[in-house]
This record gives sequence, C-alpha cells and structure tokens, in this order.
Amino acid sequence: MNQAVFQLVPFVLIIVFAYFLLIRPQNKKFKEHQAVLATLKVGDKVVLAAGFRGRITKVGEQFFTVDIGQGTKIEVEVERNAIAAKAE
Repeated sequence: MNQAVFQLVPFVLIIVFAYFLLIRPQNKKFKEHQAVLATLKVGDKVVLAAGFRGRITKVGEQFFTVDIGQGTKIEVEVERNAIAAKAE
C-alpha cells in the first residue's frame, strides 16, 4: 500500500504543476478578456481577431457593429468573441 502511494506522487505533482502553470493563468486571462468585452461601448476603438482595427458603432447582446473604413462607411457585424482587444 505504501509503495503504491509513492508511485502516485509524481502524477499528482505533474497535475498540480500543470494547473498552476497552464490552466490557472489561462482562466485568469479569459476572465480579464470577458471583463473588457463587458465594458465596451459605442465609440470605443477595438482590434478584431482578424487583425482589423475599427470603432464600435452599435452594441448588441451577442454582436457588435464595427466601422472599419477610414473616411468611408464600411461596417461589419462581429460576434463578441471576435474582438481581440480594446485599442487605445
């Protein structure tokens, strides 16, 4: 019995190591991104996951309308998850 416990210790340590180095930071980053998405409003500049930069013109529950044209009116409707970051 005692030897079986010692054989399981490395596996438990690997799981704990993976949690603190991989899973926990990823969850923290996800929560921060969700908080940023919740604070977006009309007029904010954003960067889309496709690399486009634009300004939010309409805010919906599931979708944003983003103006990506410079000097022209080019608007695209994107899902919340398509917004990668808030641009400054």
